[in-house]
Amino acid sequence: MLPLVVSFVSLFAASASAQASAASTAACQAILQALGSTKVQSSGAMYDNTADTYWSFFNTVDLPTCIVYPSSASDVQVAMTQIFDAGSDYAVRAGAHSPMIGWNSINDGVLISFEEMTAVSYSSTTDTITLQPGTTAGGVEEAVESFGVSAIWGRANVIGSGLLLGGGISFEGPLYGWASDRIKEMDVVLVTGQLVTASATNEYADLFLALKGGANRFGIVTRYELYAAHTGTKDDKLWYGGLVVYPASSTTALLTAISHYVRDATDPNAGGIMLVSASDTTSATAHACYFFYKGTTLPTSIFGELLSVPSTSQTFSTYSFYDITFLITGDDGPNGQQFGATAFVGDESGAAFLNGYNNLVNFTQTFSEQLIGSFFTVSPIPLSQWAASLSGENAIGNPGVNYGAIDFNLVFPDNESTRPAALNDAFELLLSQNPPSPGLPLYMNECHESQEVLASYPNYALLQAAYAKYDPTGFNVAHTKGPKGL
Repeated sequence: MLPLVVSFVSLFAASASAQASAASTAACQAILQALGSTKVQSSGAMYDNTADTYWSFFNTVDLPTCIVYPSSASDVQVAMTQIFDAGSDYAVRAGAHSPMIGWNSINDGVLISFEEMTAVSYSSTTDTITLQPGTTAGGVEEAVESFGVSAIWGRANVIGSGLLLGGGISFEGPLYGWASDRIKEMDVVLVTGQLVTASATNEYADLFLALKGGANRFGIVTRYELYAAHTGTKDDKLWYGGLVVYPASSTTALLTAISHYVRDATDPNAGGIMLVSASDTTSATAHACYFFYKGTTLPTSIFGELLSVPSTSQTFSTYSFYDITFLITGDDGPNGQQFGATAFVGDESGAAFLNGYNNLVNFTQTFSEQLIGSFFTVSPIPLSQWAASLSGENAIGNPGVNYGAIDFNLVFPDNESTRPAALNDAFELLLSQNPPSPGLPLYMNECHESQEVLASYPNYALLQAAYAKYDPTGFNVAHTKGPKGL
């Protein structure tokens, strides 16, 4: 009986694949007829460049049926209307800096790529920055720095606008809030092709909240208007800090100090990120931590324990916001990346951080031949990050406590195009064995695609209600890859 069952399953899968391929072909033909060959391509140099350039090499395996290059919101409306009518699978690409397979790439479907929509402007009248979704952190900063303002973005210059839809952590988050909480309004194309403008105060306030952390589930944003942060020009060195490198012998002391820092963080002027290597457990340059403070020094009352842990080097300087934006680059490379999220409350013993790190070390040693690196990365999220919001509540929801957002980051060998199935299964098990501390949300932009991120949000019920309202047929969930639970 088993061979018949296997045969039936195989036939069903082949039929579903054929239907998906036919739907995407129909959508591409309709969009091509409406927008023309300069904006819709199924082959050629531009198509190849888009399909082959992702931050994570795994995403380059996907080959879209066609790629749409909109230059306006109306182009996106046309594309989305045809995708909806044809019942086609689709994906949206902004900065291409997501490690989640299929969230910004697609095989046998329509890819909407925003590389032709990169405009940025600043209005002194409204004190806001308006940008199109194809720009990056570096692109925004280059455009507005001379006005002495910035958008609060990510921690590498190539990160795209998808960061805003995942919440958005930055070095300056404790002072300026989640990146999504600086959004004043958004133009959004819904799954039916309808264009709406959502803000915290209009009829689409529920959609606005859902987009601020709901990732790619609620619509396609074609314009962001952000409240500007007055951070100075590139010549205004308002921050002090830099890089501290620690040896492997300092691992336990460092993780304990990180736990204390996460627990005790109260000064919004302080920020940082801690990359603790789980693959390099012997060398003198194993761990890298970036610390910054808006001021002229790193106060010992805040950073004293971290700086007292034996280190290999400490490289500090004065920085402008512009300098910090370009301090870490994340250019496209030949390496596949894999993320997994958890979150821990800091305590005196540092037990959660030490346990999570040691579990990742054990995993890494098991799969050492399939990896070239792994990191236990900590992003402190203090209560001040929620209090700084300029546009009300976001999709995540304040858990009411300081915590550390943890990223289990795996780096694969050059040009490795697929993740080994056994490794991925073991990684999912690792994540299930290291759940967040009770009540803490996972960070969307550093999750694994298998994780139930939305269900971890205190605001989960609000997101479910918004999704049911704006996509009542469940089209987005059926035809795109993205976070589960809606």
